[in-house]
Parts: sequence; structure tokens; C-alpha cells
Amino acid sequence: MTENSRGSFGSKIGLILATAGGAVGLGNVWRFPYMAGQEGGAAFILVYIGCVLLLGIPCMISEFIIGRHGASNTARAYTKVANGNSWKWIGYLEVLTGFLITGYYAVVSGWCLQYVYASVMGELHGDPAFVANYFKDFSSDPIRPVMWTVVIFLICHFVIIHGVRGGIEKASKIMMPILFILLLIIVAAACLLPDAGKGVEFLLKPDFGKVDRGVFLGALGQSFYSLSIGMGCICTYASYFSRQTNLFKSALQISLIDFLVAILAGLMIFPAAFSVGVSPDSGPSLIFITLPNVFNEAFASIPVLGWLVSLLFYILLSLAALTSLMSLHEVNTSFFYEELKIDRKKGAIIVTVSCAIIGAFCSLSLGATDSLTFLGKTLFDWFDFVTGQIFLPIAGFLTCLFIGWHVPKKLVKDEFTNWGTLKGNLFGIYLFLVRFVCPILILLVFLNQLGILDGIL
Repeated sequence: MTENSRGSFGSKIGLILATAGGAVGLGNVWRFPYMAGQEGGAAFILVYIGCVLLLGIPCMISEFIIGRHGASNTARAYTKVANGNSWKWIGYLEVLTGFLITGYYAVVSGWCLQYVYASVMGELHGDPAFVANYFKDFSSDPIRPVMWTVVIFLICHFVIIHGVRGGIEKASKIMMPILFILLLIIVAAACLLPDAGKGVEFLLKPDFGKVDRGVFLGALGQSFYSLSIGMGCICTYASYFSRQTNLFKSALQISLIDFLVAILAGLMIFPAAFSVGVSPDSGPSLIFITLPNVFNEAFASIPVLGWLVSLLFYILLSLAALTSLMSLHEVNTSFFYEELKIDRKKGAIIVTVSCAIIGAFCSLSLGATDSLTFLGKTLFDWFDFVTGQIFLPIAGFLTCLFIGWHVPKKLVKDEFTNWGTLKGNLFGIYLFLVRFVCPILILLVFLNQLGILDGIL
């Protein structure tokens, strides 16, 4: 297989939707709303925007540069840009991180499919205790979560084996518009509920008195993880970019789409939550335990509408999960088929089978058996901890040092400016951020996650 036969995105809109789809995931629809709820709503959002500009976009551009210049899987792209020296191991770390995340992320993605099925069958109706126990009983079941994990892997596998244009780009052009349409429908339904205005006000009216170190660090971490930095997705997709692709403009557009989905998710959840008097800071359980009860109560006078909104919401959640899972799958598929010199289908089979096995064990650790719990954490929790709190920030931190200080400035500038065809002063700002600001911000996120920052400050 030659590099020219790797494929590429066929259109600018396909490129943006596919890459944005890789970034848009459960972090937007699940994590962002409950974090905004915990951190004071609009004040958190404004800080988050600043963090995206200072950290998210520069880090994304850095991975774009490496991916497009390397024109190969993430590990080989880093190796090419590093000329084979020790910096190449950042690429291998990102591939490993993407591989591990693929396994356990598919478990949560499978939960979304189960809730689509449960919505269709009307299984999410009942008193709050029933809905809470429904999730507990399902997630600890030894068979059903594993089955749904395999199902979503098979869907993802079908897309990946059809290549970049015929698979990833084509699927993204269908799924991303549907995702936005579903968001807008549910937002409209939620905002028509009684007292929905309180939820909109909570989200859009800033209270700067609530902005403290915790809010800043939370927004910083969310800006880093929400854009899928450090797991190979951005770098892999960039390897399919053309030489004419404006990297800064693409990063800005992708970040904007990512942000819009997160805001619409907030406008979907908060008005409904305030309408029935549910706290907007319900935590991760918000999606699978709190929201079914919110939909049931909010639309109690028109049960069929509550059923429809619930169904559309979990279809939306499944699409968001699937677009991210596709990008994670592609990171590993491109690595295996290029490094083992096999065809794409065989590379995809390796990823689907091996990650499905990982996912099955992670799922079983959540209640089906106690033998997969170590040092007080389930296998699922260990995968989440090691990848999210250790590997991702390390990969992001080292990538900033690599691009900012090791890669020849001319190479970085040529890629950023498309070999001088793009004019302006943005390159100097970008280089300053990636050299000085981004490493410090990532280090703060890393130390905060491990609980070390409290002992320092």
C-alpha cells in the first residue's frame, strides 16, 4: 500500500463534519452539561470559551500539522516528523491511548443503544426509583451491556471498512446533520415547558462571583478532552487532509461545532430539569438516571410526547457516541493496516475483535463480577483513569513541547501557512501559545486531576 492510496476527504464540508464528529461525543452531551451545572452555568461557559482559544485550538492545530505532514497513521506521522528519534514515541502513546479508550468508550456507547431500545419499548416509564434501578440492573447485567457493546462495534466496523470517503465521510455527512436536527427538536420541546426560562437563564446569564480556581481548571480540562486531543483522532484525520486545507480555519470551525453541540445540549437539558425542579448539577448520572425521570414528569400531561422526546434524545446520544467511536476505531485501524502491511478490512477486524473483548471485560467489571476490581477500582474505572488522567495530558503536553521546541520552525510555519499562501500574523500567536501557554495549562490540568495541585497552591 502506498501513501497515495490511503484516501482523503472528498470535500471541505465532509472534512469538517467528519473531524467535528470525532470531537463531538458524549463529552458534549453528557459531561459538558453536568459540569456547567456544577460550576455555575454561564460563568463556566465563558471561561470554557477562553480555554478553547488558549489551549484547545492550538493543540488541535499541532496535531493537524503532524498528521498532514506525516500523511500516515499517528505513530508513523510522529516518527516522520521526528526523523525517527525518541519523540516518535508520542505517536505510539496516542495510538495506545486511542486503543484503550475505544474498548471502554464502546461500553457507554452501548448503553445509549440500550436506552434507544428501552425508549421504543416504553421501559423507561415508572417512578424515579424504578428508573434508577433500571440503569443499575442493566449496567451490572452480564449479557445485555456486552451485547450492545458488540452491536455498536459492528456498526462502526461497517463504516470503517468502506474507507475514508465511502465510509467515514459519507456517514458523517448523514449523522452530523441528523444530530443537529434532533438537538434543535428537543431544545424546542424543552424550552416550551413551564418554567423553562429559568433553565435558559441559568445557562446564559453569567454569575462571575462563582468563578474560582475550580471553575477555571474544570473548564480547562473540558476544553482539552472535548476536542479529542491526545488520543490520535485529530492527527489521524489530518493525515487525510489536502495541502490546501486551512488548518487554523478548520480548527476554529470544528471547535465552533463542538461548542454549539455542547450549548444546545445545555438548552435541551436545563429547561427540562428546571421545569420539574431537578438540580442541574446531578453529575454523570444525569443522562441515564435523572433525565428519563425528567422527561416522564415534564411531559406527564402528554405521555406520548415524553416518550418521543426520550426516544429522540437517546438516538441523539447514540449518534454522538458513534461519531466519536468511528474516529477512535480509525486511529487503530490505520495503524494496524499500515504497520502490518495488510488491507483495511483486516486491520478493522483486528481492532473490532480486540476492542470488543476489552469492552466486554470492562462491562463485566461494573457489577457482573468482583474479580475485575483492583485496588478499589473496577477495570472500567482503571481504563478511564489511566487514559483520561495520565496518558492524554502527557501526550498533549509532549506534543506541545515537540511542535514548539523540537520540530524545525520552518516546517511548522509552512504547514500552518500552507507554504506561505495564507497571510497574517496568526502564526506568531500560535507558536507562542504552543510553546509557553499550552504546556503550562496542560500541566495544571494534570496536577489538578491527580490531586497534587491542592498541595502546591
